[in-house]
Amino acid sequence: MEVVIVEDEKPAARRLQRMLKKLDLEVNTMLHSVKEGIAWFKENPEPDLVFLDIQLSDGISFEIFEKVKINSAVIFTTAYDEYALKAFKLNSVDYLLKPIDEEELANAVIKFKENYLKNSPQIDFNAFRKILETGNKPDYKTRYTIQVGQHLKIIPANEICCFYSENKASYLTTTSGRNYPVDVSLENLEKELDPEKFFRINRKSIVNIDCIEDIISYTNSRLEVKVKVFSEFQLIVSRERVRDFKNWIS
Repeated sequence: MEVVIVEDEKPAARRLQRMLKKLDLEVNTMLHSVKEGIAWFKENPEPDLVFLDIQLSDGISFEIFEKVKINSAVIFTTAYDEYALKAFKLNSVDYLLKPIDEEELANAVIKFKENYLKNSPQIDFNAFRKILETGNKPDYKTRYTIQVGQHLKIIPANEICCFYSENKASYLTTTSGRNYPVDVSLENLEKELDPEKFFRINRKSIVNIDCIEDIISYTNSRLEVKVKVFSEFQLIVSRERVRDFKNWIS
């Protein structure tokens, strides 16, 4: 039986090879990049089984099978989160979460021998690419509901310039300059908000990148952020967050 490992981390590939040998599966071919994979699969007969790392150094491994059509059984080796793993499972494709556990590997091989050798399923790699590109992204809050007197006001997240805490309470400031209390701590807001748009600059402030008007050098290697419509207090990037802040805005 022909088994191929596609894995860009050579120590991990060799470890998997040794683990498979204990299960009486000999691996003679290990590929380490998309480019190498395309070349090999074009020039060699289809193997019975492929252990496929998803993220390779030069791209997504699915690109190999966009260039070369194969019908081999595939066991994914992945570090992707639980959401993506559920998607693999629902689509009846086996996977191993890194670092690979010997017992889980043995169970995957048993499953392969009992099922895949008889009828290797067709895998839609384009569908899995979509899962990884979209399904793996968390859902960030897109709006907040604020109580104003007896009324509820819906404020889209993209209309919020900043969140801040004061006197043990949290507030938001809208692009129109209105401040409203919000019943969520800054710690939870930081988890809920899209990190491409919002950044916690210090213990008491989160800012929206679209509302930043100016960034000024401040004392002790800190930065002052000028956010339009906000004037409650100075927004200072704490010294320990300056590097991450610069990476965020770049």
